[in-house]
Amino acid sequence: MQLRYQFRARLTPGQCIRAARVFGCKRVVWNDALAIVAPRKQANSLLGGPRARFAEGPYWGIPKAVELGRLLITEAKKAARRAFLADAPVGVLQQTLRDLDRAWKAHEDSKSGRRPGPRVGPPAFKSRKDMRQTARFTVSDRFRVLDDGRLRLPKIGDVRIRWSRDLPSAPSSVTLIRDRSGRYWVSFVVEADPVADLLPPVDRDQGVDLGLTRFAVLADGSHIANPRFLRRAEKKLARRQRELARKEKGSKNREKARIKVARTHAAVADARRNFHHQWSHRLTRDNQAVYCETLNVRGMGRTRLAKSVYDAGWAQFVGFLEYKAKRRGRSFAKVDSRFPSSRICSSCGRRDGAKPLWVRTWTCPGCGVRLDRDWNAGKTIRREGRRVLAASKTAPSPPGPGARRR
Repeated sequence: MQLRYQFRARLTPGQCIRAARVFGCKRVVWNDALAIVAPRKQANSLLGGPRARFAEGPYWGIPKAVELGRLLITEAKKAARRAFLADAPVGVLQQTLRDLDRAWKAHEDSKSGRRPGPRVGPPAFKSRKDMRQTARFTVSDRFRVLDDGRLRLPKIGDVRIRWSRDLPSAPSSVTLIRDRSGRYWVSFVVEADPVADLLPPVDRDQGVDLGLTRFAVLADGSHIANPRFLRRAEKKLARRQRELARKEKGSKNREKARIKVARTHAAVADARRNFHHQWSHRLTRDNQAVYCETLNVRGMGRTRLAKSVYDAGWAQFVGFLEYKAKRRGRSFAKVDSRFPSSRICSSCGRRDGAKPLWVRTWTCPGCGVRLDRDWNAGKTIRREGRRVLAASKTAPSPPGPGARRR
C-alpha cells in the first residue's frame, strides 16, 4: 500500500533562491513541451490522422517523452538561452514530461468517457506568477534523509524538516511544495504494510447525516457542531483584502499584503482539515461500519448557500472517512442521493411527502411518533447503508478480462 506523508520544511534564504530556480526550470520545460505537443494534438483531433506530418517540427505525429527529453533537456542545455536548466536535477525535469503525458491522458480519457467524474480539460501553460509551485524528486536524483533529520535535496541543499511522525519505510519519491502563503512542505511517498493500521472489530455502526446548521447528525442521537471556520474569519479576511486593494500593483508592499491574505486563507483551510481529520478518525475508530449520504456538492455550490456549503467541506470529510475506513479494516458505504432519508419514518418505515427545509420536526401519520428531521435522516441512512453493504457483499464479482462470454 502506497501512502503519502507530508511535513513542514524550513528553508534558508539561500535554499529558497535555489528552490525557485528549480521551480522555474521545471516550468520552462513544461511550457516548451506543451508548445510542441499541443498543436499536434489539436491538429490530429481535427484531421483524424495519428501519423499526420506538420511543418513546425522534425517529428512524425506526436513526440514521445523520450524524444522530448532529448530535445528539451539534453540538447537544450547546450544552447545559451537554456543553459540555466543545469540549475535543476535531471530527474525533476524528466518527471515534468511524464506528468505532462499523464495530464494529456487524463484529458483524452475524460473526453472519451473512459475516465469517470468531472470533465478534465487539456493541460495549460504555467505562469511564473503562480505562487504555488511543486518539484518531484525521484530515486534517480539521489535524495536522502540524513542522520540529523535533515533532507538532502540535489541542487537545493540540506533542508530542515519538522518531523511529526516516523516514516514506515524508505521513501520512493519526495515532492517539494511551496504554497501560496510562502510556506514549504515536503511530501514523501512510502510503501506501508496494509495490515499495520487494522483495528479490532467492534459491534457498532453509524449513519451520518451532513448538514449546515449542525455539521453532522449521527444515528445514535448525537451531533457534531458546525465550526464555520470561514464565517469566523470573514472580518479579518475582509480587512486584509481591503489593505491589498489599496497597495500599488507591482510594489513590495502589495506582495506583503498578498501574503497576509494567503496566510489567512491557509489558516482557515488548515483548521477545517484538522477538524475533518479528528472526526473521521473518531468515527472510523469507534464504529465497524460508517454510512453516509451521497451529496452533489458541485450542484449545491451553485445555490445561494454556496459559501456555507464550501465552508463545511463535506467532500473532503467524506473522502477522509472512506480512506480511513479502508486502512483500518472498517466498512464504508454511500447511500444513493435519490434515497428520501428525510421522508421515511425511522420507527415504522412509512414514507411521507416532501418537506421544506424550514420544517425541522414532524409527526409520522402512521405511528404518531414525533421525529427530528436530521436525527431521523441519520437513522434511515444507517438502515439503508446496512442494506447497501449487505447487497455489495452478496453480489457476484465481475468476470475477469480473460473470461469467456456465453
